[in-house]
Amino acid sequence: IQWELPGGEQIVRGIDLTVAAGKLTVITGPNGGGKTSLAKLIAGLERPTGGRILLDGEDITELTITERARKGIAYAFQQPVRFKGIQVLDLLRLAAHDEKLSAADACVYLSEVGLCARDYINREVNASLSGGELKRIEIATVLARASRLSVFDEPEAGIDLWSFQNLIQVFERMREKTKGSIVIISHQERILNIADRIVVIADGRITKTGRKEEILP
Repeated sequence: IQWELPGGEQIVRGIDLTVAAGKLTVITGPNGGGKTSLAKLIAGLERPTGGRILLDGEDITELTITERARKGIAYAFQQPVRFKGIQVLDLLRLAAHDEKLSAADACVYLSEVGLCARDYINREVNASLSGGELKRIEIATVLARASRLSVFDEPEAGIDLWSFQNLIQVFERMREKTKGSIVIISHQERILNIADRIVVIADGRITKTGRKEEILP
């Protein structure tokens, strides 16, 4: 696929990438190389100016982010979105597509990301939550969705060391429990180390791809 800005600047330059089912793929590379742009193209936040995007063989290039979400694509923002007036339990019910999701079941997802459920289940998803708390709650919503493809844009951004160590375990459990695919945009070596496949992107192109043993020095 390709993507260029209205002024003609090319951000993504002919990337040809297949994400294997049930695997954890980490996309890495220098800042400004096109990693986040590619993630946004996959999620539907941006539309490519050339090429196609397929989900299990179905062309989803023209689908909106909402339509892609219904097809099973989840996207976790680098900077999580706040939802004034919505409680954490409500957000998890929306993610799970289950209005009757019990507080007990919702708490399981919060526990998975290292949050004490009773302290958060009735909290409003607003500015009273720190960036790290919002990040973990957003990841909990992705877990609740059990998506065909989950895309995480620098999930380690804005969280403390303990949370980061817990985050690694969350991704490892996701890979074990879900049949869906996981794509993570990250520079972090510990995240690269748990990848089934690493894709290096620079200047809008894939420069290397392979198993971690082939990519990491």
